[in-house]
Amino acid sequence: MFLQLKDSGDLIKILDFQELIDPNNNIIRAKGQLGEEEQEPDSYSKQNLLFPSGESLPRCWLDANYRHPQLSKR
Repeated sequence: MFLQLKDSGDLIKILDFQELIDPNNNIIRAKGQLGEEEQEPDSYSKQNLLFPSGESLPRCWLDANYRHPQLSKR
């Protein structure tokens, strides 16, 4: 799965989908897609990621308390 960095627009390849959808993880491991050579894995903040279409990640992937707005860490 590929996602896009908000600040640069670069694409990254997600290495572990479960890590991405776990709302208790704020950081994920992914590989940058620069040129034709495979890049080394790096850490990325989920807050800085979008779908390539420009849509934000679902709130339930980012906030473990998404069902309880008064507890949400927004």
